[in-house]
Amino acid sequence: MGEVRKYLRFPLSYRLEHGVLMLSFTVLAITGLVQKYAGTGIAEGIVALMGGIERVRITHRVAAIVLMIETVYHVGAVGYRLFVHRARPTILLTLDDGRIALQMLLYNLGLRKERPLQGRYTVEEKIEYWAVVWGTLIMAVTGFMMWNPIATTRLLPGEFVPAAKAAHGNEALLAVLAILVWHVYHVHLRHFNKSIFTGYLTEEEMREEHPLELTTVETRAAVESPRVLARRRWAFFSIYGTLAAAMLVGIYLFVTFEETAITTVPPPEQVVIYAPLTPTPLPTPLPTPTPLPQVAASWKGGVAVLLQERCGNCHNSTARLGGLDLSSYEGVLVGGASGPVIVPGDPAASLLVVRQAAGDHPGQLSGEELALIRQWIQAGAPEQ
Repeated sequence: MGEVRKYLRFPLSYRLEHGVLMLSFTVLAITGLVQKYAGTGIAEGIVALMGGIERVRITHRVAAIVLMIETVYHVGAVGYRLFVHRARPTILLTLDDGRIALQMLLYNLGLRKERPLQGRYTVEEKIEYWAVVWGTLIMAVTGFMMWNPIATTRLLPGEFVPAAKAAHGNEALLAVLAILVWHVYHVHLRHFNKSIFTGYLTEEEMREEHPLELTTVETRAAVESPRVLARRRWAFFSIYGTLAAAMLVGIYLFVTFEETAITTVPPPEQVVIYAPLTPTPLPTPLPTPTPLPQVAASWKGGVAVLLQERCGNCHNSTARLGGLDLSSYEGVLVGGASGPVIVPGDPAASLLVVRQAAGDHPGQLSGEELALIRQWIQAGAPEQ
């Protein structure tokens, strides 16, 4: 029995690149879906097995960085083959692929006797490749919006962040289902294709899957002179080196653009509180109110600190919600879009007191704090 003839399909660099993609995708899928479906039992089990949700989030981000760096390499590898070696872009979808896809559908339905002849990449492989490209682009854009929500909302409305989260999670689910249904069937179930691991296809496999490539595989392009190839390499690496540096800087900014305030809140601890009963003499005396520390009723004597703590998040020199800045004495006197917020000597006519007295303000003051504000305004709102 003669030796089986084999044809090189994927060089070592292709296989290593596929391995990195497969590893990063698997880690991203596991660590991402357990966060998307955090309330399920299996997700909680995986999170516990990985050491907690914070470690899951860190692992997810490291895998994302690996995928982005692998994308930079892939752009260079494809560009090198196309520009330096003048390889044909056989992975591109063409109009002829539409005809082949229809013929393949008829063949699978039993309405066509013979499989359509295909070249180096089948229609199924081309669709899967471009699905990975499209999915990676969506995941990168939506991932940046979630990774840097503050920067995102400086340019876009706040609704874009939860929209990005929905798109990110649903695209991840779609990608996993595509791998489990489409890729597993075509590569592992219908016929176990080992070429991505061994690098080779047998002549029978080539004749079955890529007959058009088999007819031309022996035809090799004329060997070009080393001088021509050297010029092309110099031109390519000059352009790609600049592009790759820009992309790597982009990845660095992607990761370090901002330190968001979104942190994982640890789960509450379940504790049993036991307070033994002690005999209480009758009659029980009424509780006496705890006196508040005496704070001077002036801006610098305590009002400034109080307004900064209660109102500083929304009404500061940067945010100025409603045009109001309560971080400075001058800002309080000027007021906001609704006019002055204090009328020195008249707390009842001061908008600050009126809004707080309603009891439904987001930065609601306590009764004692509001009394301090009334006392300050009644005294003429002094600064010192």
